[in-house]
Amino acid sequence: MDGILPLYKDRGMTSHDAVFKCRKIFKTRKVGHSGTLDPNVDGVLPICIGKATKVVNYLMESGKIYHGEITLGFATETEDLDGAVVASQPLSQALSDQEIQAAMETLVGDIIQIPPMYSAVKVNGRRLYDYARNGESVDRPKRQIHVDYFKMQGKSTFDPETGYQKFRFEVGCGKGTYVRTLAVDLGQKLGLPAVMSDLTRLKSGGFVIGQAVSLAQLAEMDEAQLEATLFAPEHAFHDVPQVNLTDSQWQIVKNGGFLPGNLGLASAQALLFYEQKLRAVYKYDKVRNCFKPEQMIDLT
Repeated sequence: MDGILPLYKDRGMTSHDAVFKCRKIFKTRKVGHSGTLDPNVDGVLPICIGKATKVVNYLMESGKIYHGEITLGFATETEDLDGAVVASQPLSQALSDQEIQAAMETLVGDIIQIPPMYSAVKVNGRRLYDYARNGESVDRPKRQIHVDYFKMQGKSTFDPETGYQKFRFEVGCGKGTYVRTLAVDLGQKLGLPAVMSDLTRLKSGGFVIGQAVSLAQLAEMDEAQLEATLFAPEHAFHDVPQVNLTDSQWQIVKNGGFLPGNLGLASAQALLFYEQKLRAVYKYDKVRNCFKPEQMIDLT
């Protein structure tokens, strides 16, 4: 079986756990995920099966949407509720929702983010969480991310006993965004420690949570039902023109050859089909005036 599975990842498991279980269910080692979800986060995790593993990187380029909760008044070492508290500053009175939303809007657009120490980002060949677990410090790389929108959902709540203020939010963002770091950055804008206290991924890879299938559901399915849960590899691409190859063109593509630049496309990228299957992704080379291989998908 080949295709993309919109998996609903439950809380309490890593993305690698989900891949391991899918390997058993679909009886293949060729399984990969497109964008890690932390163990305490649930929601949509696109899983690529078989030849569809070739499109993982394309899926990761698509935008994501999350729904969650931020708590103001304390911060943790992991930026979520899994870590030890490292800062506490209870509020004496609640901030206005307008003040919070105004601060959120300053984090929209192209912004610079520093990934959390408890993350899988590599520095000098080691994961940041390795440094964190060993109590070592290291300079973390700054990187530009894009946030489409970041807004409150409903009204905030304030607990005068704890001094904590909570509110629900929704964020649409691009590849590489750490939502828990957005929560911390928002706290800094407000002059308060903050933590991401809940998170669910609503959309990823073009799939929404209503399409997602859980591991428990998959475990009850027969082979035909499992195959029916898979989307074709071309689902990973949006607004990329498709070309149906002739027999002679297919022979060229099978051998990784170039195709002439006069395919009638106004695009720098093309999805090449033969016998109704996505075979390869080609890109336009201006210098040679031709289309050349970018990613081979299925040459069988």
